[in-house]
Amino acid sequence: MRVAEHRCWSALLGLALGLTVAAVATPAAAVPPSGAAVQAATSAAKNAEPANITDWLMRMHEASRKRSYVGTFVVSSGAAMSSARIWHVCQGDQQVERVETLTGPPRSVYRHNDQVHTFMPDIKVMLSERRESLGMFPDLLKSANSSIADFYTAKAMGVERVAGIQTDVVELVPKDTLRFAYRIWAEAKSGLVLKLETLAEDGQVLEQAAFSELQLDVPLKMAKLLKMMEKTDGYRVERLQLQKTTALKEGWVLKTPVPGFKSVSCYRRPTSDRTAPDRAGPVQWTFSDGLASVSLFIEVYDGRHHQQSSSLSIGATQTIARRLDAHWVTVMGEVPLTTLQLFVAGLERHR
Repeated sequence: MRVAEHRCWSALLGLALGLTVAAVATPAAAVPPSGAAVQAATSAAKNAEPANITDWLMRMHEASRKRSYVGTFVVSSGAAMSSARIWHVCQGDQQVERVETLTGPPRSVYRHNDQVHTFMPDIKVMLSERRESLGMFPDLLKSANSSIADFYTAKAMGVERVAGIQTDVVELVPKDTLRFAYRIWAEAKSGLVLKLETLAEDGQVLEQAAFSELQLDVPLKMAKLLKMMEKTDGYRVERLQLQKTTALKEGWVLKTPVPGFKSVSCYRRPTSDRTAPDRAGPVQWTFSDGLASVSLFIEVYDGRHHQQSSSLSIGATQTIARRLDAHWVTVMGEVPLTTLQLFVAGLERHR
């Protein structure tokens, strides 16, 4: 369940909801580019070369918040693939989004700024919660105050079309082994991210998120989406109340910081144990380097549910779970496993 919680908005819904779909892709025949095309691509790539990585990412960040669009979004990781239909509308500082899953169990997710409503028609439940939208695709930037340029370099890769739209392709290459590389396709005019690949050190694509079809600047009505979001007739409404806190208040410190990763939020989540409703829920402590994020889930050890230490890799997301004295710690993030091991080794009880 925590894998789903962590991944849900980093790659929208996709694999976080356990969706799968059979897909057959027929590659187009390769056509050698003409000399003029090569020259144009080289010129465009030179223009796309960011002089300042943070400024370039902020341009993408602003584009994701100012463009209205409708599109089909696909997430693939290994042999698994999932898709969803998205309606996104912006008015000033207000954003509303509707997401309909196209594979797996039917789900309708509405987001109004940080308020999220998830409709599950198969069980007639609507889950309501407030959630910080850190790095929600296509909003790649997770922290505007990060030192991204200290840990990544940018390299222009040329120009390509995605969903029929001209994009600049740029690769963000990490300066150390603590994070993955990213290849980004951004709309040439505005910088809106249309496709994102997460790459391993050897260049292998660990995960891909992309629009397969997209209509930009569609005249969507925010009021209509908001009305749909609040229509809960026939649904049992469950509200998840997250309690904002600090790691120090909860008795935890990271004695050895992981280079580049800064604490961005800490919440105590409601308990999921219906047999012990008064039991304290897990603490979720989240870190980010501005692009990648890592979450630490800390809860009281329970031998009925927590068995033995383990590690798991699903696409770009790695997970480590282990016992720490009287607590059970689950650490996950879109980073190499060695990075998670540093978080586990550095976590210490303060009281």
